[in-house]
Amino acid sequence: MARWLKLCFLILCCGFSSASGVEVILTGGVALKSWEYLRGPAKHDNWWANFVRASTIRMQMQRAQNPKQEFVWIVYRPAYVSRSREEGVDYVSRIRETARKYAAHLVLVDSSNEACRAINRAGRNRGLISSFIYFGHSNAHAFMLDYSNSIIGSSKQWIHEKDIALRISRTAFAPGAECVSYGCYTGLSMSKYWHAALGIPLLGNTASTRYQPVGEGRLPVGTGSWRQ
Repeated sequence: MARWLKLCFLILCCGFSSASGVEVILTGGVALKSWEYLRGPAKHDNWWANFVRASTIRMQMQRAQNPKQEFVWIVYRPAYVSRSREEGVDYVSRIRETARKYAAHLVLVDSSNEACRAINRAGRNRGLISSFIYFGHSNAHAFMLDYSNSIIGSSKQWIHEKDIALRISRTAFAPGAECVSYGCYTGLSMSKYWHAALGIPLLGNTASTRYQPVGEGRLPVGTGSWRQ
């Protein structure tokens, strides 16, 4: 009897371990180039793929450590549709091709509500979330999935710090999950709300985040300090 119980325990543990390693990468949308160039030195997103390339760099780094690492890649679609129209290139198809290349489960979303539901589903359908990474625009209080794309210099789709407890499921995450925001200023406020709502820290930068290193195959860097 004791041997049978021990065997059942090992099976359950092994099953939990193999199912709890999903990494969720949330990729926000880029600005319209034509609008941003009206802002002079404050312009963003000269390259359409800043956030997309940062996402794949993260995938490469994780796969180097664990070739079997599973990814759920959530991308805010409308911004890439409008940028595609602006530049005459089908960037959404490129994102789909990139997901196939990296064997990532791609989820294209059209709103922040859909993004939150996709995060929660990832934690139910594919095992607990062992790591969550955000690449995109943000301020101290919100992930801005849309920025300067629908309205110049503004956002129409965001995940606010006060929405975390209401819209993102605490039970979707594994204990001690790694959570990092590569948006600007997240470490000033949103990280505290994330920790309070989900029980796990969110590492965020206290100042702006620079994506220039992405073109050299490196992750973005923060100009301030990193804070949980």
